Amino acid sequence: MLLKDKTVLITGGAHGIGLGIVTAMSAAGCQIIVADIDGSKGKQLAAEIAGLHFVKTDMSSEPEVINLFQFIAKQFGSLDILINNVGISVFKPLLELSVAEWDTILNTNLRSAFICSREFARLRKPQTYGRIINIASTRYLMSEPGSEAYAASKGGLVSLTHALAASLQDKNLSVNCISPGWIHTGQPEELSHEDKAQPEELSHEDKAQHFSRRVGTPADIARLCLYLCHPENDFITGQNLTIDGGMTKKMIYS
Repeated sequence: MLLKDKTVLITGGAHGIGLGIVTAMSAAGCQIIVADIDGSKGKQLAAEIAGLHFVKTDMSSEPEVINLFQFIAKQFGSLDILINNVGISVFKPLLELSVAEWDTILNTNLRSAFICSREFARLRKPQTYGRIINIASTRYLMSEPGSEAYAASKGGLVSLTHALAASLQDKNLSVNCISPGWIHTGQPEELSHEDKAQPEELSHEDKAQHFSRRVGTPADIARLCLYLCHPENDFITGQNLTIDGGMTKKMIYS
Protein backbone atom coordinates (compact mmCIF):
# COMPACT_ATOMS: atom_id res chain seq x y z
CA MET A 1 0.00 0.00 0.00
CA LEU A 2 2.94 2.36 -0.62
CA LEU A 3 0.81 4.18 -3.19
CA LYS A 4 -2.13 4.64 -0.84
CA ASP A 5 -3.68 8.10 -1.20
CA LYS A 6 -1.45 9.03 -4.14
CA THR A 7 -3.41 11.04 -6.69
CA VAL A 8 -3.20 9.64 -10.21
CA LEU A 9 -4.53 10.87 -13.56
CA ILE A 10 -5.13 8.17 -16.17
CA THR A 11 -6.04 9.40 -19.64
CA GLY A 12 -8.17 7.08 -21.74
CA GLY A 13 -8.97 5.18 -18.57
CA ALA A 14 -12.48 4.04 -19.43
CA HIS A 15 -11.50 1.12 -21.64
CA GLY A 16 -8.80 -1.42 -22.45
CA ILE A 17 -5.33 -1.00 -20.98
CA GLY A 18 -6.39 2.21 -19.26
CA LEU A 19 -9.19 0.42 -17.44
CA GLY A 20 -6.76 -2.27 -16.32
CA ILE A 21 -4.49 0.43 -14.88
CA VAL A 22 -7.46 2.07 -13.16
CA THR A 23 -8.36 -1.25 -11.52
CA ALA A 24 -4.81 -1.81 -10.27
CA MET A 25 -4.36 1.73 -9.00
CA SER A 26 -7.68 1.57 -7.19
CA ALA A 27 -6.65 -1.67 -5.49
CA ALA A 28 -3.42 0.06 -4.41
CA GLY A 29 -5.44 2.74 -2.63
CA CYS A 30 -4.89 5.64 -5.03
CA GLN A 31 -7.20 8.56 -5.62
CA ILE A 32 -7.99 8.31 -9.31
CA ILE A 33 -8.97 10.81 -11.97
CA VAL A 34 -10.05 9.30 -15.27
CA ALA A 35 -10.09 11.51 -18.37
CA ASP A 36 -11.89 9.96 -21.31
CA ILE A 37 -14.18 11.01 -24.12
CA ASP A 38 -16.65 8.22 -23.28
CA GLY A 39 -18.94 9.97 -20.83
CA SER A 40 -21.26 7.02 -20.30
CA LYS A 41 -18.51 4.58 -19.34
CA GLY A 42 -16.74 7.20 -17.27
CA LYS A 43 -19.82 7.92 -15.19
CA GLN A 44 -20.31 4.19 -14.72
CA LEU A 45 -16.77 3.86 -13.37
CA ALA A 46 -17.28 6.79 -11.01
CA ALA A 47 -20.37 5.05 -9.65
CA GLU A 48 -18.63 1.70 -9.26
CA ILE A 49 -15.22 2.70 -7.86
CA ALA A 50 -15.12 4.66 -4.62
CA GLY A 51 -13.02 7.79 -4.82
CA LEU A 52 -12.80 7.82 -8.60
CA HIS A 53 -13.41 11.13 -10.33
CA PHE A 54 -14.32 11.22 -13.99
CA VAL A 55 -13.77 14.22 -16.25
CA LYS A 56 -15.11 13.89 -19.77
CA THR A 57 -12.26 15.12 -21.96
CA ASP A 58 -11.40 15.16 -25.63
CA MET A 59 -7.66 14.66 -25.25
CA SER A 60 -7.02 16.01 -28.76
CA SER A 61 -8.26 19.44 -27.60
CA GLU A 62 -5.78 21.65 -25.74
CA PRO A 63 -8.54 23.75 -24.09
CA GLU A 64 -10.22 20.62 -22.73
CA VAL A 65 -6.93 19.28 -21.37
CA ILE A 66 -6.26 22.64 -19.70
CA ASN A 67 -9.76 22.52 -18.17
CA LEU A 68 -8.96 19.03 -16.87
CA PHE A 69 -5.90 20.30 -15.02
CA GLN A 70 -7.82 23.27 -13.67
CA PHE A 71 -10.28 20.78 -12.18
CA ILE A 72 -7.42 18.79 -10.65
CA ALA A 73 -5.85 21.93 -9.18
CA LYS A 74 -9.15 23.00 -7.64
CA GLN A 75 -10.21 19.55 -6.43
CA PHE A 76 -6.88 18.09 -5.28
CA GLY A 77 -4.33 20.90 -5.27
CA SER A 78 -1.69 18.75 -6.88
CA LEU A 79 -1.05 15.43 -8.62
CA ASP A 80 1.38 12.60 -7.90
CA ILE A 81 1.17 10.31 -10.94
CA LEU A 82 0.34 10.96 -14.59
CA ILE A 83 -0.30 8.03 -16.92
CA ASN A 84 -0.57 9.15 -20.53
CA ASN A 85 -2.48 6.17 -21.82
CA VAL A 86 -5.03 7.57 -24.27
CA GLY A 87 -4.65 6.23 -27.78
CA ILE A 88 -6.69 5.98 -30.96
CA SER A 89 -5.83 4.48 -34.33
CA VAL A 90 -6.85 4.57 -37.95
CA PHE A 91 -5.29 1.88 -40.11
CA LYS A 92 -5.82 2.56 -43.78
CA PRO A 93 -3.77 2.73 -46.98
CA LEU A 94 -1.27 5.59 -46.99
CA LEU A 95 -2.73 7.16 -50.12
CA GLU A 96 -6.15 7.31 -48.48
CA LEU A 97 -5.04 8.77 -45.14
CA SER A 98 -6.13 12.38 -44.81
CA VAL A 99 -4.20 15.12 -43.04
CA ALA A 100 -7.22 15.56 -40.73
CA GLU A 101 -7.03 11.91 -39.69
CA TRP A 102 -3.27 12.19 -39.18
CA ASP A 103 -3.72 15.30 -37.02
CA THR A 104 -6.45 13.72 -34.90
CA ILE A 105 -4.30 10.69 -34.12
CA LEU A 106 -1.14 12.69 -33.40
CA ASN A 107 -3.05 15.24 -31.33
CA THR A 108 -4.76 12.56 -29.26
CA ASN A 109 -1.89 10.13 -28.78
CA LEU A 110 1.18 12.38 -28.71
CA ARG A 111 0.32 16.05 -28.30
CA SER A 112 -1.96 15.28 -25.34
CA ALA A 113 0.96 13.59 -23.55
CA PHE A 114 3.10 16.70 -24.04
CA ILE A 115 0.35 19.02 -22.77
CA CYS A 116 -0.49 16.81 -19.79
CA SER A 117 3.18 16.46 -18.84
CA ARG A 118 3.72 20.21 -19.07
CA GLU A 119 0.66 21.00 -16.97
CA PHE A 120 1.57 18.28 -14.47
CA ALA A 121 5.02 19.82 -14.04
CA ARG A 122 3.43 23.23 -13.46
CA LEU A 123 0.91 21.88 -10.98
CA ARG A 124 2.99 19.67 -8.73
CA LYS A 125 4.73 20.86 -5.60
CA PRO A 126 8.53 21.27 -5.89
CA GLN A 127 10.72 18.28 -5.07
CA THR A 128 7.85 16.01 -4.08
CA TYR A 129 7.27 12.47 -5.30
CA GLY A 130 6.17 12.29 -8.93
CA ARG A 131 5.87 9.85 -11.81
CA ILE A 132 4.97 10.11 -15.50
CA ILE A 133 4.31 6.94 -17.47
CA ASN A 134 3.63 7.06 -21.20
CA ILE A 135 1.90 4.10 -22.84
CA ALA A 136 3.37 3.63 -26.32
CA SER A 137 3.37 0.42 -28.41
CA THR A 138 5.74 -2.05 -30.02
CA ARG A 139 4.55 -0.43 -33.25
CA TYR A 140 7.09 2.31 -32.52
CA LEU A 141 9.62 -0.32 -33.59
CA MET A 142 7.83 -2.40 -36.23
CA SER A 143 4.98 -1.80 -38.65
CA GLU A 144 2.32 -3.19 -40.91
CA PRO A 145 1.11 -1.38 -44.03
CA GLY A 146 -1.27 1.47 -43.36
CA SER A 147 -0.08 2.27 -39.84
CA GLU A 148 1.81 5.53 -40.47
CA ALA A 149 -0.08 7.85 -38.13
CA TYR A 150 -0.33 5.40 -35.24
CA ALA A 151 3.32 4.34 -35.54
CA ALA A 152 4.48 7.97 -35.67
CA SER A 153 2.48 8.84 -32.57
CA LYS A 154 3.90 5.94 -30.59
CA GLY A 155 7.44 6.56 -31.76
CA GLY A 156 6.99 10.15 -30.68
CA LEU A 157 5.94 9.00 -27.21
CA VAL A 158 9.11 6.96 -26.81
CA SER A 159 11.26 9.97 -27.74
CA LEU A 160 9.15 12.34 -25.65
CA THR A 161 9.82 10.11 -22.65
CA HIS A 162 13.60 10.55 -22.52
CA ALA A 163 13.29 14.25 -23.40
CA LEU A 164 10.91 14.79 -20.47
CA ALA A 165 13.15 12.79 -18.16
CA ALA A 166 16.00 15.15 -19.01
CA SER A 167 13.93 18.32 -18.68
CA LEU A 168 12.28 17.32 -15.40
CA GLN A 169 15.30 15.84 -13.64
CA ASP A 170 15.55 18.76 -11.21
CA LYS A 171 11.94 18.31 -10.14
CA ASN A 172 12.35 14.88 -8.51
CA LEU A 173 10.14 13.48 -11.26
CA SER A 174 10.88 10.24 -13.09
CA VAL A 175 9.49 9.62 -16.56
CA ASN A 176 9.21 6.23 -18.24
CA CYS A 177 7.45 4.59 -21.15
CA ILE A 178 5.79 1.19 -21.59
CA SER A 179 5.46 -0.35 -25.05
CA PRO A 180 2.85 -3.11 -24.99
CA GLY A 181 2.69 -5.77 -27.67
CA TRP A 182 -0.45 -7.80 -28.34
CA ILE A 183 -2.72 -6.95 -25.40
CA HIS A 184 -6.15 -8.52 -25.63
CA THR A 185 -8.78 -6.24 -24.15
CA GLY A 186 -11.86 -8.22 -25.15
CA GLN A 187 -13.32 -11.53 -24.02
CA PRO A 188 -11.19 -14.70 -23.84
CA GLU A 189 -13.37 -16.54 -26.37
CA GLU A 190 -12.38 -14.01 -29.01
CA LEU A 191 -8.89 -15.50 -28.98
CA SER A 192 -9.93 -19.10 -29.61
CA HIS A 193 -10.15 -19.89 -33.31
CA GLU A 194 -9.98 -23.67 -33.09
CA ASP A 195 -12.10 -24.96 -30.25
CA LYS A 196 -15.18 -22.93 -29.35
CA ALA A 197 -16.00 -25.49 -26.68
CA GLN A 198 -12.98 -24.31 -24.69
CA PRO A 199 -13.03 -20.53 -25.07
CA GLU A 200 -10.50 -19.98 -22.31
CA GLU A 201 -7.76 -21.57 -24.39
CA LEU A 202 -5.86 -19.72 -27.07
CA SER A 203 -5.32 -21.17 -30.51
CA HIS A 204 -1.91 -22.52 -31.47
CA GLU A 205 -1.48 -19.58 -33.83
CA ASP A 206 -2.11 -17.08 -31.03
CA LYS A 207 0.38 -18.76 -28.71
CA ALA A 208 3.11 -19.40 -31.28
CA GLN A 209 3.76 -15.69 -31.80
CA HIS A 210 4.97 -15.29 -28.21
CA PHE A 211 7.79 -16.84 -26.20
CA SER A 212 5.42 -16.58 -23.23
CA ARG A 213 2.94 -18.86 -25.08
CA ARG A 214 0.10 -16.44 -24.46
CA VAL A 215 -1.05 -12.98 -25.44
CA GLY A 216 -1.00 -10.14 -22.97
CA THR A 217 -3.75 -8.66 -20.82
CA PRO A 218 -4.23 -5.15 -19.41
CA ALA A 219 -3.17 -6.51 -16.01
CA ASP A 220 0.32 -7.20 -17.41
CA ILE A 221 0.72 -3.51 -18.19
CA ALA A 222 -0.88 -2.39 -14.94
CA ARG A 223 1.59 -4.40 -12.85
CA LEU A 224 4.53 -2.62 -14.47
CA CYS A 225 2.85 0.72 -13.81
CA LEU A 226 2.65 -0.16 -10.13
CA TYR A 227 6.33 -1.15 -10.13
CA LEU A 228 7.45 2.07 -11.81
CA CYS A 229 5.36 4.10 -9.37
CA HIS A 230 6.94 2.49 -6.32
CA PRO A 231 8.61 5.29 -4.34
CA GLU A 232 11.96 3.45 -4.22
CA ASN A 233 12.13 2.89 -8.00
CA ASP A 234 13.25 6.41 -8.88
CA PHE A 235 16.53 5.19 -10.42
CA ILE A 236 14.52 4.00 -13.42
CA THR A 237 13.88 7.01 -15.63
CA GLY A 238 13.95 7.89 -19.31
CA GLN A 239 13.39 4.25 -20.21
CA ASN A 240 11.08 2.44 -22.61
CA LEU A 241 10.10 -1.00 -21.32
CA THR A 242 8.59 -3.50 -23.73
CA ILE A 243 5.93 -5.96 -22.56
CA ASP A 244 5.14 -8.26 -25.46
CA GLY A 245 5.72 -11.86 -24.38
CA GLY A 246 8.96 -11.77 -26.36
CA MET A 247 7.21 -11.26 -29.70
CA THR A 248 9.54 -8.52 -30.97
CA LYS A 249 12.55 -10.76 -30.24
CA LYS A 250 11.19 -13.65 -32.30
CA MET A 251 13.03 -14.40 -35.55
CA ILE A 252 10.67 -14.96 -38.46
CA TYR A 253 11.79 -16.61 -41.70
CA SER A 254 9.59 -17.27 -44.69
